[in-house]
Amino acid sequence: MSIVLDGASLTVEKLVRIARHRETVELHPEALERIKICRAMLEKKIAAHEIMYGINTGIGEFSEVVLTDEQVSEFQKYLIYNHSAGIGDPAPVEYVRGAMAGRINVHAHGNSGCRPEITLTLVELLNKGVTPVVCQKGSVGACGDLAPMSQVALLMMGEGEAWYNGERMPARKAMEAAGIPIPGLQARDGLATINGSNLLTAMSAIHLYDMDRWLMQAEIAAAMSLEALLANLKPYDERLHQLRGFSGAVRSARAIASHIKGSDLQTGKMKVKVQDAYSMRSTPQVIGTAHDAIAHAKVQVEIELNGVGDNPIFLPEENLTLTGANFQGSPVALPMDMAGAAITMVSVLSERRLNRLLNPALSVGLPAFLTKGAGMFSGHMLSQYTADSLIVEQRILSVPASIQSIPAAADQEDFVSMGMNTAIKNRQILDNANGVLGIEFIAAAQALDFRDFKNGAGVQKAREVVRRHVDHLDVDRPLYPDHTKMQEVVRSGEILDEVLNLSE
Repeated sequence: MSIVLDGASLTVEKLVRIARHRETVELHPEALERIKICRAMLEKKIAAHEIMYGINTGIGEFSEVVLTDEQVSEFQKYLIYNHSAGIGDPAPVEYVRGAMAGRINVHAHGNSGCRPEITLTLVELLNKGVTPVVCQKGSVGACGDLAPMSQVALLMMGEGEAWYNGERMPARKAMEAAGIPIPGLQARDGLATINGSNLLTAMSAIHLYDMDRWLMQAEIAAAMSLEALLANLKPYDERLHQLRGFSGAVRSARAIASHIKGSDLQTGKMKVKVQDAYSMRSTPQVIGTAHDAIAHAKVQVEIELNGVGDNPIFLPEENLTLTGANFQGSPVALPMDMAGAAITMVSVLSERRLNRLLNPALSVGLPAFLTKGAGMFSGHMLSQYTADSLIVEQRILSVPASIQSIPAAADQEDFVSMGMNTAIKNRQILDNANGVLGIEFIAAAQALDFRDFKNGAGVQKAREVVRRHVDHLDVDRPLYPDHTKMQEVVRSGEILDEVLNLSE
């Protein structure tokens, strides 16, 4: 069933289904009617020669230059040409599909002023699998994602490049093959296609979906390590966290306890410490804090997905044109900077548990570096080096981009969000986090191999999945294939899906 875009009900999960899983979309009939009403109003204003930014004026520093009637018809083409100024490798297809879905949802409000043909062409591009080739870099997150979205707008003129059936080709060829008419650009159409933070918001929505799943896997990895380290389980009692009141910590403690349920550690027959180190007993509080940060960012991103991010904005019911800065990416950039830092924080916690698994002074009887051949073999000693390297890179990337504004356009655009930089670095943070967590999974499975007691059902299932991909390290071997494989396993969510299936 298609996902209906109506301007009000687009969620992170729906966007992922459109962007990643290629579900089809429909424009709500009432949204189409709103778009038509707005366009009719705009055409009357154009005919009356009312001065309107980006329609019969230049843009940015040239906003005071009024265009002639002849120039108005050609202006949108040159606007898209000069804004198609990105650089470097193409953005992943799922990001661009997400941006197009977000842009359709902006138009659905009926405040953008473009012709319906523009919005409906975006719908067809999504449904028929034609994805514009868009340079990943070049946006400063205000006035929206102008450079990348301009490469989307090029297709409205049958120009630029596109992906179709896995092949990169000229856009006109792709659209002809898919049977998509080229609508052309008339007054307002170009600016209405590009003037919002749609790419960075789509990227952020996809990242939030992946971050949430990563945090749930971090809880599974923690449960494995806690069992291997013979943890005192009192810190994971949900009642403890309810007394403090942070919902993320309650959620995390509940999840960890559920993965350990059924373990011999719960019987009280095994000797445990009265109180464990912070990296163990603080796990629900730390992962819970990350849950809360992600939840806040999701609220902000979903507001943006369902808001009117454009300039100017038209109010047909009042026959009014408003100019402002609803393209500004800061409402998404700032919470997403925090979200990236939260993932880094939990990665640091993961590495500290890894340290306790490897260090014989801290591992409660486990062999040094999880090898029985210490001296001849080094076991997982170098796994920690790799995790540390990834975390240092994450720490560097966790410096906020949202405070890094550099003025542009002769100081007309003298504060910008740099939200695209936030989105790009969050992808790298997540990629590294997958590697760090993968290494903890490997070490925790290795450690549990040396213990002889019944594990919790979730822990046991996770251990089985790890062993499906990585063998026990009996004799030293090159570890880079194991590390890289487990990074991909974490990215795929295979462990999470199998553990969650236990409770269904």
